[in-house]
This record gives sequence, C-alpha cells and structure tokens, in this order.
Amino acid sequence: MTQLEVFQATVDHRKVEKPLFYADFTQDLLRRVRQFCDIPQGTGTRDFFGMFRPADVSPYEPSQAATRYDLLEPYYTGCSQYDPARVNCLGVLEVPGSLYHFTRIVSPLRNAEELSEIERYPFPTHEGCALVDLSAVVAAAHDQGKVVSCWSGHLYENSWQIRGYESFLVDMLLNPENCDFIFDRISEFNLETAVAAAKAGVDLLSTGDDVANQRDLMFSIEVWRRFIKPRWAKLYAEVKKINPRIKIRYHSDGNIMSIIPELIEIGVDILNPVQPECLDVREVKRKYGDKLVLDGAIGTQSVMPFGTPEDVRQAVRAARRDLGSDGALILAPTHVLEPEVPIENILAFVAACLED
Repeated sequence: MTQLEVFQATVDHRKVEKPLFYADFTQDLLRRVRQFCDIPQGTGTRDFFGMFRPADVSPYEPSQAATRYDLLEPYYTGCSQYDPARVNCLGVLEVPGSLYHFTRIVSPLRNAEELSEIERYPFPTHEGCALVDLSAVVAAAHDQGKVVSCWSGHLYENSWQIRGYESFLVDMLLNPENCDFIFDRISEFNLETAVAAAKAGVDLLSTGDDVANQRDLMFSIEVWRRFIKPRWAKLYAEVKKINPRIKIRYHSDGNIMSIIPELIEIGVDILNPVQPECLDVREVKRKYGDKLVLDGAIGTQSVMPFGTPEDVRQAVRAARRDLGSDGALILAPTHVLEPEVPIENILAFVAACLED
C-alpha cells in the first residue's frame, strides 16, 4: 500500500498491516543519526527509515507572510543587546537560546497600553504573496502515492508572541478587546491559507496551539471557549464546506483532556501528540477513539530518552495493541527528539513500528 492508501485507511478507522509512523530530531541528533546509519547525502531521514512523509505545501509564494519589516524598528528600541537575533514573519524578535533549539522571544507589542497601539501594528498579511496553483501539485503527489499536507498556522501562540505572554493572559481577563483584535487578525490570515489549501484538494490540514501544561489548560476552559474555540470552529467549518474529505489535525502539548470532546465537536479528526506523561492515552482511546485518530503517544519525557531499547519496543507494541486496534493510530514520539535520546532507542522505535 502507498502512504496515501494507508493514510486513507487510518482516517477511516480501518485496520492496516503496519501503522504510519515518524520522528523528528534536533539538529545535533539528526547529524549523529545520519552518520551512525550512514544515510546517503540527499536521502531524507524519514525516507531512509520508511517513515510517514507527507508532501508539505503552501498556497502562497513566498511561503512566509509578507511583514513590513521597515515598520518594525520602533518596536525594538533598546533591544540592541540581543545579538545574534532575527525578526520572524510575525514581526517577533527571536533570540537564540542557550540550549539546542530553544529560542527566547521579544514581543513587539509588549509595551502597548492602548488598543489603538495594537491596531497600528503591521500584522502579517498575504498581500504581495503570489497564490500558487496547488491543484497540479496535489495531483502529482497523489500519483506518487503521497499524502498532501498544509500547515495553516497557530492562533493562540502567534497571538501571545506578538503581544507578550504575561500581557496577553492579563488581557484575556481585563482587556478582552485587545485579544479579540489580535485573534481576529491572525484568524483571518490563517483562514486564507486554509481555504486555499482546501480548494486545491489537500488531504491534511495541520493546525493547533500549545494551550495546556503538564496538568491542565493554561487558563480556564471558559476563556478557551470565549476566545479560541469559536475561531478554530469557523476555520474548520469553512474548509470542510469546501472539501468535505479534508482531515483536520490539531496539536497541543500537555493535558488537554477537558477540551477533547469540544475539539471533536468543531471538526478535529487527528489529535497530536497525546502525551502519556500528561494524560491517560488509553482513556482517550476508550472515550474518543471512535471519533479521533491518535497521532504520537510515545513519550519523549520518559521512554525515548530514559528507557532501554527493549522499553521502547514494548511501548510501541503496547500502543499498537491498545490504541491501534481499529487502525486509527499514527505512531510518533510526542515531540522532536532531543540530543540525549540514544540512537539505539530510535532504531528500536523504528523496528517496532515495522514489525508484522
């Protein structure tokens, strides 16, 4: 079976011989894995291991937003100490962290005191970005047996990064008009991407936000319902109206058990990463497995860095048995693999995913 055929069976909750699986790596670990396995130059790691590798597309060229960088200088007055640093497509200053892939951010609206200041901010826009004809790209990928995926963007994460984390949380309670304005601008931008992808026949629309910590949501469920849920609901409804076959993938780290029923209600089909350290993945399967494909489920805070290769094999086998009995499972570590993960554990993960 091609990956497209396996994907279609997976989202239809039909049993497959071997589940789709994948893993991603921090840069140093990727380098060591490629060296250890003697992966030829030009061969992708996912292809080498037979992992799930959708064709990722963007309906706009350039793929990043058009941001008026010439208008951003006033927002970073007094930030000359951050070197090296770069301004990303949201207009957020990214400062390299001290470890691995971690990044410190400086939010452009961190000092805004009035809604009028927020309204003047040069939010990202697709204006000036050429719309790509994705239909031919999708057809060609399907001819090769590939799944076509499009990332439509974060909502909560992009919004708080522009405003500043603490300021945004305060605004949610005391100045909701600030949050509404930012959320609406980001939602409009994301919706343009999602609609273009749906019209082109993309198979998988990836969305999401990290709205939870290890124990619970970052804020009350009432706040989530007030600001976040309706905006994702609108986006999902629009794309499914255009393309009823498209599947919606939603990502959030942490314990999001309380909002899973409502994610299903608004149209989520695939839930990622289903962290076993944060919630009972088998309870998720028992309660919602007839409505959701689980994507992830192999702990990156536990078995991948600290288990033995046999521990990893047993974790994968248990997931296949307990979570994938109906075929609705995509196996993956629940986050990018960090440098401390032993290469032997990665090879054990791959081998167990490929077992008959």
